Amino acid sequence: MAASSRIIVIDHASWDAAPGMDAAPSPAAELEEGKVLYFPRLRFELTDAETALLDPSLVDPKRKNISLNAVTGKLTGVAVEDERRDAIGALVRRYYETTRRFLDRLLPHYAAHLHAPTTSLRLHRIGTWKMSWRKDDSRLHVDAFPSRPVGQQRILRVFNNINPHGDARRWRVGESFETLSARYLPQIPPYRPGVAWLLHKLHVTKSRRSAYDHIMLQLHDRMKADADYQRNGPQESIDFPPGSTWICFSDQTPHAAMTGQFMLEQTYLLPVSAMENPERSPQRVLERQLASA
Repeated sequence: MAASSRIIVIDHASWDAAPGMDAAPSPAAELEEGKVLYFPRLRFELTDAETALLDPSLVDPKRKNISLNAVTGKLTGVAVEDERRDAIGALVRRYYETTRRFLDRLLPHYAAHLHAPTTSLRLHRIGTWKMSWRKDDSRLHVDAFPSRPVGQQRILRVFNNINPHGDARRWRVGESFETLSARYLPQIPPYRPGVAWLLHKLHVTKSRRSAYDHIMLQLHDRMKADADYQRNGPQESIDFPPGSTWICFSDQTPHAAMTGQFMLEQTYLLPVSAMENPERSPQRVLERQLASA
């Protein structure tokens, strides 16, 4: 995929200003095409005290990451109850506040609509956390939440490599969503509203799954289970070095995290209706493909 890379490199180093990009397409248009905005010099600086918190033993053994709900202030996944817990909370909140200010400048059309922020501090080295194949993010996938249906929302994520030892975070990035969904859609069983109702009643899901959520979960699983696609599907690799930032709609951009340790990740939800071009959303792509099937 080198000749048609889906990685858009932007040479910009300030969180407090938007990059000067007068030419089309806009950053939002690139994201809505399923591309990754890559900022090699957009570093999230840590203090010495914050760097000392980069210790996997501080993560609750029952959880993969440390997470903050910035709306409620709830911090989960921290294994200690001393002053380090407060310091971790302050670090992840600072990352949330920094990314929010930056996105308001970079993507002004989205500014009033981004919501449900979740901030994650990922301290484990990729490959050291035992998990099922469904949760193995080193396999190409698009994001879908089993217990948290998104319906008519998009998943926008901002990643930053905070590794203090010089280790890059290697990703694989796959093909366009339209091509991907056309590949797997014929294999996906029909949506069953009764099953969605039951899962919600049993509190397996926080709200009722829509037909879209059903398809996306099936797509996520079928991609990860397809060994031939994982090896031979259209894809490119990129190393994100320490101090770099990258942004994508992770529900649209096929991606896999292969190597690395120590990362901050910020998730936002965005209504499809708030996009510059809602017709590019996975929701509308799937509607068109189902209508023409």
